[in-house]
Amino acid sequence: MPTRKNGNNGNGEVLNFASILQVDVPQGRHGKHRKLVSQILADLERATVDTAVRIPLSGLDGEKMQNVRSALNRVTRAKSMEVATAADEKYLYVWRKAAQ
Repeated sequence: MPTRKNGNNGNGEVLNFASILQVDVPQGRHGKHRKLVSQILADLERATVDTAVRIPLSGLDGEKMQNVRSALNRVTRAKSMEVATAADEKYLYVWRKAAQ
């Protein structure tokens, strides 16, 4: 995100704080887990109901599994999508729950 030096607003006026372009401002919950959660959801949508997505914990780039689960939970609740998760020492497993 490029910032404008010395608080200049681009019109020659001096501001009290540095400024950035509005398009560079983070919006909503587009946090650091967004790409990973989007990939998991895309795989879940293409997988059959009896299939789990297996995510290697080593591929989380140092992120805590609990934080990824929380981010996934927020998105799936917003989409009214029922999923379940499990984990072992190497993988996080995510699958769609069967309709009840």
